[in-house]
Amino acid sequence: MKRFLIFANYLPHVLNFRGKLLASIAQLGYEIHVVAPALEDYATDHKTLKDLGYHVHQITMQPVGTNPIKDIKTLLASYQILNKIKPQYVLAYTIKPVVYGTLAAWLAKVPYRFVLISGLGYTFQQVEETNKRSVFQRLVHALYQQALAKSSKVFFQNKDDLNLFKKLNIVQSTIPTVVVNGSGVDLQDFEVLPLPRDECNRVKPSFLLIARLLKDKGVLEYIEASKQIKKDHCNAEFHLVGWIDDNPAAIEQAQLDQWIANGDITYWGKLSDVRPAIAASSVYVLPSYREGTSRSVLEAMSMGRAIITTDAPGCRETVVSGKNGYLVPVQAINELTHAMRQFIDHPNLYEQMGLASRNIAVDRYDVNKVNSHMIAEMGLD
Repeated sequence: MKRFLIFANYLPHVLNFRGKLLASIAQLGYEIHVVAPALEDYATDHKTLKDLGYHVHQITMQPVGTNPIKDIKTLLASYQILNKIKPQYVLAYTIKPVVYGTLAAWLAKVPYRFVLISGLGYTFQQVEETNKRSVFQRLVHALYQQALAKSSKVFFQNKDDLNLFKKLNIVQSTIPTVVVNGSGVDLQDFEVLPLPRDECNRVKPSFLLIARLLKDKGVLEYIEASKQIKKDHCNAEFHLVGWIDDNPAAIEQAQLDQWIANGDITYWGKLSDVRPAIAASSVYVLPSYREGTSRSVLEAMSMGRAIITTDAPGCRETVVSGKNGYLVPVQAINELTHAMRQFIDHPNLYEQMGLASRNIAVDRYDVNKVNSHMIAEMGLD
């Protein structure tokens, strides 16, 4: 029996981000195994995966931070699971699954070991600009280097991440690498919906950001831009979807509460289905400092929304500036505000650029095309 195993650090993301990929692999006759921590916290997702016929395995994993004893236990537990299942193919994504899942797969003599670099996060912040790395960054990068050296192939979601890994010698020239167009988007699930309109049938100046509430997602810049716009356009709406977690770059709860109390934003909280929020917006905004390729941007594009994002890795790929939206510099509040004003001053751009976004999504980011590319590169077909 052919077996395919995926390592993840957060069970809900398996269905949300890799569900279509796993379904396609299962259709090719592979037995699917999922390894993730804290299964008891996500009973619904666990049941859904089991109902699909997948085998789900619990593993102890500390999502963030470096505790050598706990991380060694994660490595040993991964090895034991792999040695028992004996899959022919393993795919790992996010830091700890990549490091310990891939090393364990090598120790367990899994023939084909694949890594997906879906985003770099705070461990790579400012490295490109300063060429300096903290002790912690050097440790994480060294762990990446060891794991990737034991991989069969490494998938990246943008060329900038690939080039940075090569520059830092994290991925060696002998290891095959492939760039794919993000995680893709289901064009049928995210269909074009009408733009929100006011009582006079004019398109609403309604902006939206969906993200974990981290400083490096550009949340602070988004809020400051909203304050500037509201001085002149009190009818402008600024929506925020997301949640606060234990990431070092997370904003404070008190700060979020203040934004809500001041009316700076309409806060939706964490959504399992973001389509209602996208439908209520006319422009999607992601002022992120760096991404793999943002899934939320692709979803907004697929639903026919113009995009404002940063000229940063994993962001710039999604926008042809002036065609389906605008690119602005990272941490540039004035430029971000100016881009928002372009839509308010030229309301014909909402629909014009939104249609262009949909066309780009169809051409480049169809999840079926992205998954077919990955499956072919992994040799599963």
